[in-house]
Amino acid sequence: MRAVLFDRYGPPDVLYVGTLPKPVPGPGEVLVRVHAGSVNGGDLHGRAGEVRLVTDVKPRGWPKPLGLDFAGEVAGLGPGVTGPKEGDRVWGVLGRTFGSLAEYIAVRPGVIALMPSGLDHVQAAALPVGAVAITALRDKARLRPGERLLVRGGSGGVGHLAVQLGRAYGAHVTALAGARTLDFVRDLGAHEAYDYATTDPSELGRFDVILDTVGADQPAYHRLLAPGGRMVAIAFDLRRPVSSLAFIAASARHGRSRVRFFSGKPSHRLLTDLARHVEKGELRPAVDRVFPLDEAAAAHRALEAGGVRGKIVIRVA
Repeated sequence: MRAVLFDRYGPPDVLYVGTLPKPVPGPGEVLVRVHAGSVNGGDLHGRAGEVRLVTDVKPRGWPKPLGLDFAGEVAGLGPGVTGPKEGDRVWGVLGRTFGSLAEYIAVRPGVIALMPSGLDHVQAAALPVGAVAITALRDKARLRPGERLLVRGGSGGVGHLAVQLGRAYGAHVTALAGARTLDFVRDLGAHEAYDYATTDPSELGRFDVILDTVGADQPAYHRLLAPGGRMVAIAFDLRRPVSSLAFIAASARHGRSRVRFFSGKPSHRLLTDLARHVEKGELRPAVDRVFPLDEAAAAHRALEAGGVRGKIVIRVA
């Protein structure tokens, strides 16, 4: 089968489409024929070798695969699987491992769920990371109606979904994004949108909840929390990883305005909750550009260039 691979860490040009054996679903596994997947920040860091201590929990040799999320259909069932059926349209997220940018993947049923009705596979592939936003806002921050929410990276893959979810949860939503994407973020439902490059954090006021998808300059934004405020970080500063993680750890142990850091691992339950938001009209996919599998390197370059509105999707099938 065809898959996006790389033989060394480096820039987008290290990516190529090669072949891997088609997986055979083992006991308790589901074989999914992948129709589309998206490009996430984690893919960029994984390709560059910046998160190898996290992603190489089970070190594997070269070549390495890429891709975290996917939309497709069930193509086979391993022994003992109950629930999914062949032909089901499903979406999912692999979690801490890469490999979804391939024609087939074998996964546990717990990381997939039925796609929401009314979406094609390309649209659906833009949404699974929204489950991370649900965890961040609903479960970690416990965002309540009427609270003030700040989303850093409001036009990005997680951020643009967090803006929509914040509105669905009844919050007053402020978003930081690039100058070229401010109208896009407002159209998603942000009450206020500011250019992160020209806006000093001190100009923004106080917030009950801050969702940080960027990671840089966290202390400056932490100071914007109102008493009892909660800051949820799904990224840390890769330029200064030690000091960034030390700040997060210290804040989590001391003081009322804590920083909660987590690495998203969406589950069947969260993906099902995500589908409900879509079907209720509270979330809509935003696909910036679609690339064929053979142009995975170009897709990575496009995300690295910035100014992306929503998600960049790679069509696999």
